[in-house]
Amino acid sequence: MRTNLFPVLILLFQFIQAASFAQAQENNGKDYSKTLELNEVTVEERKNVIHTERLPDIHNAFITAGKKNEVINMDGVNGNITEKTGRQIFARIPGVFVYDMDGSGNQINISTRGLDPHRSWEYNIRQNGIITNSDMYGYPASHYSPAMESIERIELVRGTSSLQYGAQFGGMINYVTKSPDTTKAFAFETINSAGSFGLFSSYNAIGGKTGKLTYSAYYQKRHSDGYRKNSKSDAQSQFVSLSYAFSKSLRLHAELGRSSYIYQIPGPLTDAMFATDPRQATRSRNYFNPDIYIPSIVLDWKLSSATILKFTNSGVYGARNSVMFDAFANIPDTVNTSTGSYKARQVDIDNFKSFTSELRIMHSYELAGFRNILSSGVQYMHNKLHRRQLGKGTTGSDFDLTLTDPVFGRNLFMKTSNIAFFLENLIYLTPKLSLSPGFRIENGGTAMTGTISYYDAENFPDKIKHQFPLFGISSQYRINAENRIYAGFSQAYRPVVFKDIIPGSVLERVDKNLKDAYGYNLEAGISGNVRNRLKYDIGLFQVLINNRMGTVSVRENGKAYLLRTTTGNTRNRGVEAYIEIVPVHITTNSVSTELSFFTSTSFFNAVYIKGSAVANNENAGITGNKVEGVPTWISRNGMQLLYKKLSLTCQYSYVSSSFANPLNTVEPSANGTVGKVPAYGLLDINATIRFGQNYTLRMGIHNVADKQYFTKRPTMYPGAGIWSSDGRSLGISFGIKI
Repeated sequence: MRTNLFPVLILLFQFIQAASFAQAQENNGKDYSKTLELNEVTVEERKNVIHTERLPDIHNAFITAGKKNEVINMDGVNGNITEKTGRQIFARIPGVFVYDMDGSGNQINISTRGLDPHRSWEYNIRQNGIITNSDMYGYPASHYSPAMESIERIELVRGTSSLQYGAQFGGMINYVTKSPDTTKAFAFETINSAGSFGLFSSYNAIGGKTGKLTYSAYYQKRHSDGYRKNSKSDAQSQFVSLSYAFSKSLRLHAELGRSSYIYQIPGPLTDAMFATDPRQATRSRNYFNPDIYIPSIVLDWKLSSATILKFTNSGVYGARNSVMFDAFANIPDTVNTSTGSYKARQVDIDNFKSFTSELRIMHSYELAGFRNILSSGVQYMHNKLHRRQLGKGTTGSDFDLTLTDPVFGRNLFMKTSNIAFFLENLIYLTPKLSLSPGFRIENGGTAMTGTISYYDAENFPDKIKHQFPLFGISSQYRINAENRIYAGFSQAYRPVVFKDIIPGSVLERVDKNLKDAYGYNLEAGISGNVRNRLKYDIGLFQVLINNRMGTVSVRENGKAYLLRTTTGNTRNRGVEAYIEIVPVHITTNSVSTELSFFTSTSFFNAVYIKGSAVANNENAGITGNKVEGVPTWISRNGMQLLYKKLSLTCQYSYVSSSFANPLNTVEPSANGTVGKVPAYGLLDINATIRFGQNYTLRMGIHNVADKQYFTKRPTMYPGAGIWSSDGRSLGISFGIKI
């Protein structure tokens, strides 16, 4: 990988030099303890307070010092938890783009820094540290979707974490489930919710500790008729966790999670349809059904006061099923008058068998008078993806995967093996100044076999190999216990994935020499807390991605076709700012009153610095154009009032307009796939009331002004065109802990 590191290293060197001069004398005579710190994230006692926390320098055998990171304490979130409303859950995380795709409550689809939000697949998605991406090197979407009521906190580490977690440009998101009450042998929690559009959800959990065994489990079920016609969804999820402490230094932890839902897909709209009635549907016979299991076994072993070992084995098993009449929004799904029935639907079935094994060691040591913490290890992944598409289904209207012809148009087997070695070393140059250089080496390949009925086997892209050395460095200067300056650089890459190498039609071909996208994340910022009156995190970033995938027009031997190949390079520069001001905080007779205001705002300048795209069957230059799907501004602003057991939040979210294609076409196409995505602003009001320690009542009015809007114009699943987001809705939930 060729990247000019010189300006980056000069920047970091100047930062380190300045901070070292200010603290040069503090290193003399200091006693650096060799004991490895394993402190957990700190959460304030005032649980009603909504704000982001920061991870400690060392967290669960990972180094997070010098990296931009945030922790969302879910117990303090005033929002629509049941339906996983992203703009409310991630309100305090600047730059989070929320993509509304599969109906409220089914999935979280987000991105940061101008990346692709489809099923959050630009991230290394985890639950309790366990990878949940369906196939990291074949189809990295995360179809696993646990109940948000089960989540205690969400940890997000940005793209400079790619050395520690994996090579994804987005970074890592870890959904941490609620810890059981270890003071009891048995505890029970239930949260029941109801709301607009036929919403009803029931979450029930147990947990406790007996002897050396700690356990927890939950079952959740949710139904919604949906905002649009023909958008019903039924979801359920289950989870069980067992942890056995053989001694104070040795623990074995086993988990099994499952999520499944059936979503009736209402179909895409054209601009004219959206303007007439955004709640209408163009489909009544389309369904989507992921059913995913996540098993894991983790061994935590504290070998000494300075060394710990973590051995993780986990898998992702299950299916992604769909049955659809797949066509543009302006092509209706109607009954054939000659046959008296609908057209046969298309059946697609993906089966995932993904296995990950990771051995990680963290060791604290002293060298030349400086305290060091080394995190290193090896990760092995073996993924099998069986993709069957273009199956001829029934002419019926219910969810039915039955085939009327046993032969699939695409019947493909994709096997990936990848091994990664990683090492990062945290060096405390002074008690306040640290430096964390590291590297990661990825080496693997994918072999694909099978058939595509409309494609010449000689042109079949049957092998993809990748081998990447990735380097990075992070630095941090702690001004005091609450405030810090951070800066970091990390290389990253995105392998050629399944959707890139499969020709979508008889008119399309795929370059057998497709190259993996590669580039880097660069960031610097300052964050902290001033006397609990001002909380802030303000930073700059740059994300460079080379070898972005696209389609170009080619004419060969008098024949024209579309070639899926590398089309260009993109760069996104921007600002991410979170500022919270607390002008009022009064505590009298153990009664607290607090008034706070916050803004979580980001600015993106995402452009093509090189590239071409197809326009009127000819290649057109797109250098200087805006990157599709990336708004210039995302801003969430709000007010929060705390009084006794009441927490009230009023939030306004604004997302500016964006383009749907790299040609930056403004006027919408007849089928709704091309054109600008208009800007939109949304107002939400949520409140939480706590009765004692055991009862919680949540209420909310979402999209108060009933704004009709959409977030993206997809060209792939769930269908090309406009997908209306939810209008005004009401929700209420009641929780009990025993």
